[in-house]
Amino acid sequence: MGSETNKSDPNIATVTLACRQCGANLPEGSQFCLKCGNPISIAANAKKADATDSSPDVEILPPQAALKPRKRRRVFLWVMLALFLLAIGWVATSDNFVAQGIQELMGWKHDQSILDTPFTVGPHTFRYYKFSLPEGSMNVSIVGEFTSAMDTRGSKKDDSGDNNIEVFVLSEPAFTVWEKGYATSSVYESGRVAQGSMQSVLPPGAGIYYLVFNNKFAPRTAKSVHATVLLRYKSWLPRWVRAMKERFWSWIGV
Repeated sequence: MGSETNKSDPNIATVTLACRQCGANLPEGSQFCLKCGNPISIAANAKKADATDSSPDVEILPPQAALKPRKRRRVFLWVMLALFLLAIGWVATSDNFVAQGIQELMGWKHDQSILDTPFTVGPHTFRYYKFSLPEGSMNVSIVGEFTSAMDTRGSKKDDSGDNNIEVFVLSEPAFTVWEKGYATSSVYESGRVAQGSMQSVLPPGAGIYYLVFNNKFAPRTAKSVHATVLLRYKSWLPRWVRAMKERFWSWIGV
């Protein structure tokens, strides 16, 4: 019986850990030498595990806490991207003066001059400038400023000193009606003023228009006018985007 108990099992491998510092034998699982206190190397424990354990390798995953900063950075980047796209959309579609200024700065607007010169409008008459929009035009505005003053060179001493002028922007059919003395609709109408500014959106598509400076109401006084008027194209923005913007603002009640 005693001899049977002394027989060694061939399936069991005996591994003895020893301290590399002092050579003392160490019990299984030791992390420090009981004699000199030297830490046991990880390589020694790894060799012991390889000799005594035939189980397959196990992948050690990083702790979940290490993944949280990376996820937070990704969420932050997505939020910043969404805010950036919203800002671009607001600048592209808003009529706010800040957005308009940014559009000017970025060169998103293409301007075409209609008039930038002083001229005189005689008494009881008018003067006009004709311009046209090409096919496919959209989101085009006519903008400008003007001032009017009595032309003293041809005025008499008893003139009333009226400095007013009337400014219209008319489509070609409306101009034909207005020229005959009838009331009609207009893209822009200033009323009788000595100075003013205009900013009106023209209908999309091709068309012929007239910029009119009217002095027919003054029977004896000529007017000296200086005007700077231009067409401002924003056709880079698709029409369907503008329509969606209008529907969105109507939906939220703005």
